Formats: sequence, structure tokens, C-alpha cells
Amino acid sequence: MLYIKQIAVILTITLISEGIKFFIPLPIPASIYGMLLLFILLNARIIKLEQVKKTGYFLIDIMPLMFIPAAVGLMDAWISMKGRIIPLVIITTITTLIVMLVSGWTTQFMIRRKG
Repeated sequence: MLYIKQIAVILTITLISEGIKFFIPLPIPASIYGMLLLFILLNARIIKLEQVKKTGYFLIDIMPLMFIPAAVGLMDAWISMKGRIIPLVIITTITTLIVMLVSGWTTQFMIRRKG
């Protein structure tokens, strides 16, 4: 029953974020709105961490399974990607490095701020 309540909270936030995406037509995915909304609600203590913690850990545990459909889609699209593989590898490498750097800097900033 606990997981049902927690998933209901997460799905409600997801539904609200889809509504925000519908009314604010920016090129931002609804999932980003949802993460920001959850972050704000957790910081404002409107939602307690215990209300989403166990389901959040469960979703993180099964996250690798969520990449299987994307990998199958890439395998299916191999024919159309074959001629553009070098630019795709370069772009993927550069953006991965940028994400790693920004994540590291953000983590260091948050640790220093907290300490």
C-alpha cells in the first residue's frame, strides 16, 4: 500500500508537469518541469521525503531496464545513422563531457554550500 501511495504522489506531479508543458510551450520536456516541481515541493516541505523515498529508490534500481527500449530503437535506426556515425560519436562525446563537468561543479558547489 505504501508504494501505491508514493507512486500516486509521483504520478500526480507528472500529470501536473504535463499540464505545465501544455500551457507553457517552451522546448523543455515535461519531465524537467516535474523534477523542478518535485524539488520545489520537497524544499518547501509540502511533500515530505518519506512520501516518495522508497518508490524513488525502486525507480532508480530499475532504471537500467528503462534503457532497453531506447537501445532497441537505436539498433532499428542503424541504417539511417550509418552515414552520420562520426558526427554522432563526436557530439555524444562532447555533450557527455559537458554533462560530467557541470554535474561535478554543481555537486562541489552544493557540498561547499552545505559545509
